[in-house]
Amino acid sequence: MLDIQAGRVVRSRGVMTRRDFVRVGALGATGLTLADWLALKAAGAVPEGKAKSVIQIFLWGGPPQTDTFDPKPEAGEDYSGPLKKPIETNVPGIKISELLPLLAKQADKYAILRSMTHGDDGHETAAYKMLSGTMPSAELVYPCIGSVVALKKSEASYRGALPPFIAVNRAYGRFNEAGFLGTDYKAFPTGGDPNSKDFRVQGIVAPGGITPERQAKRRSLLAAVDALAAELDQAAEIKTMSSHQEKAYALIMGDAKKAFDMAAEKDEVRERYGRTYHGQSMLLARRLVEYGVPFITINWDGWDTHSNNFEAMKRMLPEMDKCFSALLEDLAERGLLASTIVTWFGEFGRTPKVYWEPPWNGGRHHYGTCFSAVVAGGGFKGGAVVGASDFRGEQVKDRPIYPWDLSASMYQLLGIDPLGKLPHPQGCVAYVTPLASGEVPSGGILKEIM
Repeated sequence: MLDIQAGRVVRSRGVMTRRDFVRVGALGATGLTLADWLALKAAGAVPEGKAKSVIQIFLWGGPPQTDTFDPKPEAGEDYSGPLKKPIETNVPGIKISELLPLLAKQADKYAILRSMTHGDDGHETAAYKMLSGTMPSAELVYPCIGSVVALKKSEASYRGALPPFIAVNRAYGRFNEAGFLGTDYKAFPTGGDPNSKDFRVQGIVAPGGITPERQAKRRSLLAAVDALAAELDQAAEIKTMSSHQEKAYALIMGDAKKAFDMAAEKDEVRERYGRTYHGQSMLLARRLVEYGVPFITINWDGWDTHSNNFEAMKRMLPEMDKCFSALLEDLAERGLLASTIVTWFGEFGRTPKVYWEPPWNGGRHHYGTCFSAVVAGGGFKGGAVVGASDFRGEQVKDRPIYPWDLSASMYQLLGIDPLGKLPHPQGCVAYVTPLASGEVPSGGILKEIM
């Protein structure tokens, strides 16, 4: 049998050898101790998850950590730029950017991870690491976290009418998010603008002018055509298409379409999130959580600020502050935050040093050496900071956190074994996270806030 470990395909053994114990014991040097490993690996050791859903806010391009959740005013203007006055939050000792006053009032609900690291400054490979929680490999494409959650939740208990993995607005684009799991576990992209009065989800909400009765007639006609085609061709593709059509019509004709009816929200709630594309995307994500969807990702573009970074931050951060803080507060008020993991991060951060010279004019470039992420809810404790960067934010000073440390922590809170196996079409043994191999650097799961 073959065993996929840390992005490599090796031969699997049926028993644990002395070499395995040496390898596992060595994990202590990189953060995951032998006790941690044995505790995770023991039969039944992964408890029923506290978290039922995930809302992943992914900022494509990479948000600047020093202008958001790890300000460095003491480092001087070449590092802080004009953002020199970080503000206190409602948690003593935690300061964040002056452009995030609303999130400062919600700091007791989230934890800041200030020592994220993977050392990769390329968009594609860094995004792959953060979204899949694995190392890139020339041999195969691993599924992203959302696809793994969709698989595991579907195997366990999810029987909802809506797809288990929904991307608000668009799919990832830079790689096949389902990887070797196949198309059943790809994200379902909503498309459209949730802030538009004409917002509809293609394939779920019928276009204007098509009544439910007319849609039902279309379904009957299509069924008759498919029956004839099935007599002529019994190929598996036809059978698969039929099952997908059945699911599609269940969405169109059933109550599931109500999840996307933004007009059902009160005006004051919509205003609270902000009547913008991203504000209403976060409100839609909350609605999908209420309908039991296990994984929702919000793809937010525009964070690749190589030039004029501070102008972009003064434009984008107030919007993010409004809708992100509203999401956390709204989830908490509805009793949903305790069972919903919320994450905020990009593929990397941005250079702590500002590039003032033309053509950058105050820009920040890609930076995967040390950056920040935010987690909340679903069993993650708020009001905390994990890890630290150095004086200028250039290096990890304390407690490195790798992408697989974060994904493994999320999986554990979801009741998914981080060291468990994934089905592979060629019969290989593939693991949920590369921590199973013991051959990746690790700071360990986020026990401080779990």
